[in-house]
Amino acid sequence: MALLSAVALAIGAQLQNDAVGIQKKAALSGRSHVSFRQLLDLLKHPRWITGLAISAFALILQFTALLLAPLILVQPIGAIALVITSVLNARITKTKLNAASMYAIALCTAGLGAFVVMAHQVAVEPEIDDNNLLLILGLAISLIAIFSYIFFSGASKFRPLTFIIGAGVLYGFVATLTKVVIKRLFYQDGFNRMVSGNIEWETDSLTVLALLSMLAAAFLGGWFVQNAYASGPPDLVIAGLTVIDPLIAVSIGVVILNEAMNAPWPIMLGFLGSGAMAVMGVYLLSKVHPQVTATASK
Repeated sequence: MALLSAVALAIGAQLQNDAVGIQKKAALSGRSHVSFRQLLDLLKHPRWITGLAISAFALILQFTALLLAPLILVQPIGAIALVITSVLNARITKTKLNAASMYAIALCTAGLGAFVVMAHQVAVEPEIDDNNLLLILGLAISLIAIFSYIFFSGASKFRPLTFIIGAGVLYGFVATLTKVVIKRLFYQDGFNRMVSGNIEWETDSLTVLALLSMLAAAFLGGWFVQNAYASGPPDLVIAGLTVIDPLIAVSIGVVILNEAMNAPWPIMLGFLGSGAMAVMGVYLLSKVHPQVTATASK
């Protein structure tokens, strides 16, 4: 499921990036951001709608995978989308990836691949209690407030990397909160309690708040992603999403949800090392990608 989701995400990202690029040429006069009104105009673009539908299908597959396995195993598998997007974008734009870009992509993929291999050895799924959810909600609501400030301040004040980081962080919390809501509704009997009217107000209110926070993070994350597409090539955007998103989700899974409670210290150090490798790959790609360097030289 996670692999199929990565393939769908790569295709959807390429289509949406192309549509945003066309919209930018037509209406943005070279600016590297998308206003809310221009985002609404994209709803009239068939390519963007197709990309959105495929990306939505990718999310359905990812959420299904989250039903079956811990966050720390599912999220990093999406790194394969980076390889697919890089090949697709290079062929469509007739841009030859340079050696430094290939090295950066290899760093991202190898780092997250190593993480998945280690996570597979130790991942567990403990119950998500109210205290853990309160910690997650505190972090999520704080970050939603920060990124809402960016949203209302206007995209033109911020650099392209801001949108990539923002989208990755927000989508990391979307994945985490989705996992929380799914588990508490269907594995911890929350759905049956709500249907029967036998509601535990504190527990079930937190679940509803988690659902609302997930929707808010998804909305803001979508806006950040579209501005990221307007700011650079899709493989750079996907590199940020497939590294930052899983790093956020995995960090919460390890630190708060205790999904790696059985991991020995060598594995924990391996998590840190492989994560650092992936982050370095994204940073390097943001500096050396041929489309980025070509834009900077103009």
